[in-house]
Amino acid sequence: MTAEPPDATTPIPLLLIEDDPEDAYLVEELLAESDISPKITWVRSLAEGRERLADDVRCVLVDLSLPDAEELEALRQVLAMAPDTAVLVLTGLADAHVGMRAVAAGAQDYLVKQEVVDGRLLARAIRYAIERKRADVAQRELVEARLVRQENARLERGLLPVPLLGDVDLVHRTTYLPGRQGLLAGDFLDTVQTPDGSVHVVIGDVCGHGPDEAALGAALRIAWRTLVLAGHTGTGLLRTLDAMLRHERKSEEIFTTLCTATIAPGLDHARMHIAGHPPPVLLRGAEARVVAKAPSGPPLGIFPTADWRTLELALGDEWALLLYTDGLIEATVGGGHEMLDTEGLLGLIEERGEIDLDHLVTTVQELHQDTLADDVAAMLLARKGPP
Repeated sequence: MTAEPPDATTPIPLLLIEDDPEDAYLVEELLAESDISPKITWVRSLAEGRERLADDVRCVLVDLSLPDAEELEALRQVLAMAPDTAVLVLTGLADAHVGMRAVAAGAQDYLVKQEVVDGRLLARAIRYAIERKRADVAQRELVEARLVRQENARLERGLLPVPLLGDVDLVHRTTYLPGRQGLLAGDFLDTVQTPDGSVHVVIGDVCGHGPDEAALGAALRIAWRTLVLAGHTGTGLLRTLDAMLRHERKSEEIFTTLCTATIAPGLDHARMHIAGHPPPVLLRGAEARVVAKAPSGPPLGIFPTADWRTLELALGDEWALLLYTDGLIEATVGGGHEMLDTEGLLGLIEERGEIDLDHLVTTVQELHQDTLADDVAAMLLARKGPP
């Protein structure tokens, strides 16, 4: 976090690393006459400085001729032990060139001891060093934030692709909401329509958070799309994804839950496989229900010889189907410990009489009263009626 600029009335904690008592005394005397209120900790060596360095120190004043390190080696050690703290180098008259090299190596400024005869000059140099370091840290944080955004955008393109849908009388909506970490994790989804008119969908969740899980989720999503386009569906497709997961995951504890569905060309029937994933919600008329009380098999990556049974789902002429990851139902209600759960989700849908994806996610966030702890991916498929 970027430090606040020093306040004129607040003592500025300083660490002075100087083995010469006379030079240390001179620094203290000059600062006592200046317009800042220093809080100086004086040490005679780098080893002692490492022990006395406190988190609130705003600037380290270091002599480059110390008993346990000299010149740029002394600076390198100071920068290593206080990477977010301003460093002001003190040099002798004969070593002014070393001061310039020190600034190039990472110090905020340097002063020649014999030329420092005014406390105001020394105080101004300290303030300048602190402000310059604060600006450097702020710039670094901006660069890191930009890199994170760029990485998230790349992951998002892999996890949340453009659906491959032709001319079909089907409402299709998706949403993705990062959790408290602010980074995309292992949730993924996809939609593909094959030449026979069938609409294939998948939604999945790789356990854990971080770039490795996100990359694995993107790989599974791409593999699923490739297999579907090649004509694979059902248990055979899941077995292939299971084998791929075992080869690609970084540890044997990582597993993936997912739900796949193939909606027939007539849009009135679906075949579904739920691999340890929260069951979708089907809305027909005013009634919302989960499509299955139990999954059709375990998550991917758990049992090497797993099997998944096919769930047949009659849809009818007018319906809405919601697929989602567990971050949606693990939101709490009223800021307490009670989770929304599937029953709460059904209640929200029946209360509104439809599945409005944006309104549903917003309502869940309001009930949670905080940023959701886990990522939420959701997909809505709906048919408004026969043509």
